Amino acid sequence: MAASIQNLVPPFCCRRPSYTSPCYRMAIFRGKKSSRVCRAMVEQTVQGGASSTFAKDMERLSAKESLLLAFKDAGGFEALVTGRTTDVQRIDVNERIIGLERLNPTPRPTTSPNLEGRWNFEWFGAGSPVLIFAKILFGRIPPTLANLSKMDVLIKDGCGTATAQVKLLNSIENKFIISTKYSVEGPLRMKEEYVEGVFESPKVNEEAVPEQLRGAFGQAFNTVQQLPVPIRDALSSGVKVPLGGTFQRLIMISYLDDEILIVRNTAGEPEVLTRLDAGPDPEKITEYES
Repeated sequence: MAASIQNLVPPFCCRRPSYTSPCYRMAIFRGKKSSRVCRAMVEQTVQGGASSTFAKDMERLSAKESLLLAFKDAGGFEALVTGRTTDVQRIDVNERIIGLERLNPTPRPTTSPNLEGRWNFEWFGAGSPVLIFAKILFGRIPPTLANLSKMDVLIKDGCGTATAQVKLLNSIENKFIISTKYSVEGPLRMKEEYVEGVFESPKVNEEAVPEQLRGAFGQAFNTVQQLPVPIRDALSSGVKVPLGGTFQRLIMISYLDDEILIVRNTAGEPEVLTRLDAGPDPEKITEYES
């Protein structure tokens, strides 16, 4: 009886029947075609993204070179300090600054490790402390007698040290150092508080002293040597001016990469700085947590 029932059950076969309907073949074809289309779209997206990044990097590089060239055409730092830049040169530089700012690659510059390092001042507005300082010291002195030759700032661990290099009679070099403290108030905004100013004792290049002034210089040097030791040591270490709580300002970092830093004050005036040191290792950069 069992054998007869077994003979009635058709044998089970796992093989696909030799005949397939047109609808079945069409479904397979569409599946393969859809897979190829999706793969092509992914590859195109990857290639398009890489191409877009490369194009933006090239645009940023071109904008940076254009800005640095505009600084040179405007006469550089010396022309800016002495007021020899023209309105046309200023508006040209400002136009290129805006063009670079829109390509800012750092969304949170106030907490970026790229902010730390030594930066050289290239450009600043009329309300910048750099220009105010220069006007106070040299506003009525001819550039041949005294000039502000260079200014840079070292930013490290939330503190800044700005150094202004002053040259008198092209032979006496002096430095004015301002210590500042930075407080982060947002992704772009910081508060800068001025803590202390130091006038370092001047260094004299005797060979560069004019012949008619060498006698007076010799007398002044001998007079200093005759001063009591505590006074002479105080003069040699410089004169400190406390600035805590007397001056502070809000700034906004509108552009930052490993080569250029652009800061704007509350009046919107830009300060452009270029990096002097090598900067952080790009492979080891990680954003700080605020």
